Amino acid sequence: MKSFLDLANDDRNLVVAAVETLAVPSAAFFDEARAAELTQAEHDRLTATLPALSTIEVVRTANNTTTTNGLVVAAWNAERLKYHAPSVELVGQSGADILLLTEADLGTARAGNRHTVADLAHALGMSYVFGVEFVELGLGDSREREWHKGQTNSVGFHGNALLSRLPILDAALIHLDDGGTWWTDAKDGQGRIGGRMAIAAKIDTAFGPILAVSVHLESKTDIEDRALQTKRLIAAVDTLADGLPVVMGGDFNTNILPAGSREPEAYEPLFNLLADAGYDWKTANDFALTQRTRPDGTPEPPFARLDWLFARGLAAHQAVTVAAVDVNGAAISDHELIKACFSVS
Repeated sequence: MKSFLDLANDDRNLVVAAVETLAVPSAAFFDEARAAELTQAEHDRLTATLPALSTIEVVRTANNTTTTNGLVVAAWNAERLKYHAPSVELVGQSGADILLLTEADLGTARAGNRHTVADLAHALGMSYVFGVEFVELGLGDSREREWHKGQTNSVGFHGNALLSRLPILDAALIHLDDGGTWWTDAKDGQGRIGGRMAIAAKIDTAFGPILAVSVHLESKTDIEDRALQTKRLIAAVDTLADGLPVVMGGDFNTNILPAGSREPEAYEPLFNLLADAGYDWKTANDFALTQRTRPDGTPEPPFARLDWLFARGLAAHQAVTVAAVDVNGAAISDHELIKACFSVS
């Protein structure tokens, strides 16, 4: 079986260098970044000085290869993953063998300056892969800057992850764009260095190894750009899968879809691209809306289904959308968790 290092070769969209702990940027780096011009050239220069953007954090603790009634895969945009206890409860009750996790923080004031992924994985007894999508230069969006005024990020990483109670055999990060969108066009004063990406891992299951992929497409974009990101995703996954069955999911930011639509391919070209590449979504999703209003009253409807699961070489059933709320019914993310059960097709 080829390693990801062998398969990746010189593909600049793939990062396969794994570390146990990501390197933390220096205070001098943040001073330099905050004083830099908001140009693509400056963004790329700063990116090249950050080891955390060219490595992935891989921590293996799980070794259980037993699955019952198929393999349960969940995907969840946890919006910072700042509510630890209810997040543990939500993921634990989902029965997920593999969690495709997006929008998780490491060392941000808004998430209590914790390593949110490591904390969640430890509480659930799962292995994990974490990669940095953005280095936050500030406290976050306008709401977060107000809520955490006077506080400081200890690290400032925001990224995506994959958690597994089954053994992780190999891992990689897939660049889905060239980065810089949140630098040259900082939204609402939220300066960030980095770009959209996916986390892929080869997982050892009771029916053999599979490739699982946690995906996050850009939110400040349109259908054409989402299609371009999806093309990159498909090409990289084909390389890494090397013939293995694939399940991937996450936040595809399909924000133009009408509520209740069961024909997303009529609105979003990315679905036809995935179908042409052999992926199915019709049995892996229940088509419910996946956005939710937070306790502060945002965002407001109308909502769409932004989050999806896709499979190739695996059969899906029992797809369901699960409310991302705590025991009091308060939202712990602006996205619901989605899950389905998978078996060899």
